[in-house]
Amino acid sequence: MKNIVILISGGGSNMAAIVKTAQREAWADKLGARVAAVISNKANAAGLVFAREQGIATEVLDHKAFASREAFDAALALLVDRFDAPEQPALVVLAGFMRILTPGFVARYAGRLLNIHPSLLPAFPGLHTQQQAIDAGCKVAGATVHQVTAELDHGPILAQAVVPVLPGDTVEMLAARVLTQEHIIYPRAIAELLQKK
Repeated sequence: MKNIVILISGGGSNMAAIVKTAQREAWADKLGARVAAVISNKANAAGLVFAREQGIATEVLDHKAFASREAFDAALALLVDRFDAPEQPALVVLAGFMRILTPGFVARYAGRLLNIHPSLLPAFPGLHTQQQAIDAGCKVAGATVHQVTAELDHGPILAQAVVPVLPGDTVEMLAARVLTQEHIIYPRAIAELLQKK
């Protein structure tokens, strides 16, 4: 069984969408995969409650308890590796994990570390993507699922979804439409990647 380890920092709506899709589409039977663990860098992350209710193992690793980013990432890798196996390498899925990962961590999980970003990459990497799209006068915005590389919000694109930027849109209105699409494309991109492996 191929394990999926999901990293979150907050509500975990993308994580929940992945878990629900995996259950509904019987990934365990059809793809030989399951969401094995949800790890958060914040003990009060609401997504942990949902994961526990689904019987998924949860772990908390507070980044503030570490003197450096490298020390935190080393400890995080040890946690992830508890759900890893050489013959069935786990997918590591970032779902609202609000930490920039070190090049060493990224290299360790190269080719199996995924992220979703709320813009149509390569446009608007980083934060405040909807505000950037509105400020730039974009007619469309969206979301991108990509493999993670050492360069922030870059890496091979696996899936994208486009939503219109409507007249009078606020950041919140646009973000809500983008998030709806994220919940569709992220599980689909993961399933497609699992099928290829």
